[in-house]
Amino acid sequence: MFFGNFLLVDIGSKNTRDRAPSPPASALNSGATLVAWILLGLLGLALLASFWVVIPAGERGVWMRFGQVQEEILAEGLHFVIPLVDSVETLSTRVQKQEIATEAASKDLQDVFSDVALNWHILPDQANVVFQQVGDEADIVRSIINPAIEEVIKAVMAHYTAEEVITQRDQVKAEVDAGLRSRLAPYNLAIDDVSLTTIHFSQQFRDAVEAKQIAVQEAKQAEFVAQKALRQAEIEINLARGTAEAHQILQETLTPNVLKYEALQKWDGRLPMITGEGTSTVIELDDLLPDKE
Repeated sequence: MFFGNFLLVDIGSKNTRDRAPSPPASALNSGATLVAWILLGLLGLALLASFWVVIPAGERGVWMRFGQVQEEILAEGLHFVIPLVDSVETLSTRVQKQEIATEAASKDLQDVFSDVALNWHILPDQANVVFQQVGDEADIVRSIINPAIEEVIKAVMAHYTAEEVITQRDQVKAEVDAGLRSRLAPYNLAIDDVSLTTIHFSQQFRDAVEAKQIAVQEAKQAEFVAQKALRQAEIEINLARGTAEAHQILQETLTPNVLKYEALQKWDGRLPMITGEGTSTVIELDDLLPDKE
């Protein structure tokens, strides 16, 4: 009996040494309390933050109460709101860029392809009206800006021939700018700048333009050759006219006395004698002297 009791006591002692001591119940309670306080603090901060909204720089807040847009527009900064009652949507009032490729027909029925870059922004004091009527920036671009660009481009290009679209590009741009400003003003959207980055035409039209340019160059070359020949002919006519006039003047001025005088100027002092068959002629000196009046 003693031996058995000893064994039982020894085994129990070994199990007691292998098992780790359990923490006190008070320590567990304090840890759980700390976690609970942390969670409550975070929840309180989240609840407190829900009463405030921050509007970033370059944006405006559209304030809605029970989903109804209010007249007051929230400017940049911190604003107080009531959770579950108020909601805020932000719209950017910065300058935004929209690029779109358009296709139109010119006055002479040529296809005109142009890439348009539009810089625009929402009027800050009308942000609530813009949101109420149209929506956010994506809705504005999709529903208002892109259709307006396409319509204005088609209307303007129809007033010009394909050649005029190129030669009067500044005027075309000015009309596009004015048309877009007029078209977007009712939606409280302002236009900052419009650029026609590229304008090109169909391949058939480009081939026709190239052929026309070649023909124009050839015509200019032929005209140059013709004008050169005409000038050369005029020169020759003038020379001939001058020669004829010189001969006329000579005929009118070379009298017999003048001829005799010229002959005396070149005479070497010997009288020439003309001989022939059976005759001989001697030029008399008196014949060479000018006639006396």
